[in-house]
Amino acid sequence: MDIRRLDHLVLTVGSVDRTTAFYGNVLGLRVVRDGDRTALHFGEQKINLHQVDHTFDPKAAAPTPGSGDLCLISTGPIDAVLAELARSGVPTEAGPVRRDGALGPMTSVYVRDPDRNLVEIACY
Repeated sequence: MDIRRLDHLVLTVGSVDRTTAFYGNVLGLRVVRDGDRTALHFGEQKINLHQVDHTFDPKAAAPTPGSGDLCLISTGPIDAVLAELARSGVPTEAGPVRRDGALGPMTSVYVRDPDRNLVEIACY
C-alpha cells in the first residue's frame, strides 16, 4: 500500500446552510450540491458535510458537530488572511504563530466555524 494524500474528510454539522455560508462566503471554498449531499471543494480536496440529523452510512461511530480540527493552506501572505477574516467579522482564536506542517514550517491563525470546529489557516 502506498498512501499519497488525503482525498476528502467528513464534517458533521448542525446546519449545512450555516456551514456553507462560512466556508463558501468567508473562506472561499467552492460549495457543490448533488441531490441531498453537499461538499466543499478546494484544490484537489473536499470536505463532505453531513448534517447531524441527516447523516449517511457508513459513518463515524459517534458523529457530533464541533468535534473537527482541520488545517487549510492559503497562498498567503498571513496578513492578507487576517485582513479577510477581519472584513468578514471572524475573530481569531490564536495566531499568527509558527507551526510545523506536512511540508515544513508555516505560519498559522486559528478560527472557529459555526459549529465551533477549530479551523487553522496556514501559509507556507
